[in-house]
Amino acid sequence: MSDTNGNTGHKQRRSEAFFGRRKSKSLSTRQQKLFDTHLPTLKLSTDTTSPAVLADCFTGAIQSIVLEIGFGGGEHLIHQSKTHPSIGHIGVEPFVNSMAKALTAINENQIQNIRLYDDDATELLDWLPEGQVSRVDLLYPDPWPKTRHWKRRFVNHKNLDRIARVLEPGGHFRFASDIDTYINWTLNHCYQHSAFQWIASKKSDWENPYPNWIRTRYEAKAIREGRTPCYLTFARV
Repeated sequence: MSDTNGNTGHKQRRSEAFFGRRKSKSLSTRQQKLFDTHLPTLKLSTDTTSPAVLADCFTGAIQSIVLEIGFGGGEHLIHQSKTHPSIGHIGVEPFVNSMAKALTAINENQIQNIRLYDDDATELLDWLPEGQVSRVDLLYPDPWPKTRHWKRRFVNHKNLDRIARVLEPGGHFRFASDIDTYINWTLNHCYQHSAFQWIASKKSDWENPYPNWIRTRYEAKAIREGRTPCYLTFARV
């Protein structure tokens, strides 16, 4: 994800997937310190050569790697990393205030199995080595509800190509949303993509949350307002 100006630092790469603002309110002194000192130790640098073994970007014994694109407040990312300490979690979030919140939680909980990326997710997907991610999560992405903005939705053929490239055979792409048009959009795009197969055989497969699910504030708000969440899982074939 990237900023509205379409620039990503000195590389001057055109934005493909982030169209929102980068920051809202100013960071506290503590948050700014974490940005200055803690983020550099956790951040994956796409300016370097892609690692031959992605697990080497983590410390300790990592059995598999999960990528979460656009982690928002970080509730799911933090919960999953604490629940599965042997899994390496990569979280992408270009919104500064959300990243600051996640850094605070990571620091307070002394979490070791998270790596972060604070820019356009397409840059990271292009940098990651092929076939070494076991799961990619895209949870409640910006739905861009206006028809003229649908081209901004993260789910498109090019990004599905990217996700398919980094997933290991049999890996999963998970998509959750409460917006009907985006749910149908994603089903159609994945159906038309040869690398993905929707693994659902009954209604409960998309009605029930994923295992070890934690309800985020956004999801709770959607339910209060009468919108029904949908949980889709696609296998990399």
